[in-house]
Amino acid sequence: MTTQSQGLHTHVLDALGLEISSGQCPPGSVLRTDELAQRFDVSRTVIREVIRVLESMHLVESRRRVGVTVRPTETWNVYDPQVIRWRLAGADRPRQLRSLTVLRSAIEPVAASLAARHATAEQCAELTERALGMVATSRGHQLEGYLEHDIAFHRIVLNASGNEMFARLGDVVAEVLAGRTHHQVMFEDPDPAAVTLHVRLAEAVREGDPEAAERITKDIAVGALHELDVLAP
Repeated sequence: MTTQSQGLHTHVLDALGLEISSGQCPPGSVLRTDELAQRFDVSRTVIREVIRVLESMHLVESRRRVGVTVRPTETWNVYDPQVIRWRLAGADRPRQLRSLTVLRSAIEPVAASLAARHATAEQCAELTERALGMVATSRGHQLEGYLEHDIAFHRIVLNASGNEMFARLGDVVAEVLAGRTHHQVMFEDPDPAAVTLHVRLAEAVREGDPEAAERITKDIAVGALHELDVLAP
């Protein structure tokens, strides 16, 4: 695929993904390849490639003599990072953020407890480095810099758990954190209490204290849900 066709593919994929995830193309809607090619002024090959990606996410299905049909919401791969990104860009953002934050609150405390048992010295050092990076970018409206450290911090915790299922949720957590920042569901400067809790979590993991790691991570989750109550009720 050429650079130009890749750009067209991405443009069409994002446009259709947003329309489907927002309900603009509700379940049962039929998308016709020829009409889409004309609408986006691209080849049918590009449209077919986009449809294949949407099918892999279970957003649509192709049926002969019918066309491409939008599937029911309950069949979607809601863990796909792109699907998460599209859903967070829509009007249903508050509910989506809450749903994903509740998921994190159920999983990350357990992952943190396991990380306190299994983290390597290198992972502990990385976790401390990222926590200090969060401190350094927590003032002066440096949300993009803070986000970079925040995402890396949570990836390390999930990876250090030693559980490959938890580790695979790193992209999901990254999209949640990025969505909060990019859609202004964050204070201009992060909550100081939340920043301090991340530093304490790094310490608990380094000290091999699973009970403290789990308790602190639960406190982080409670704080995140409280922020949603304020910023995205």
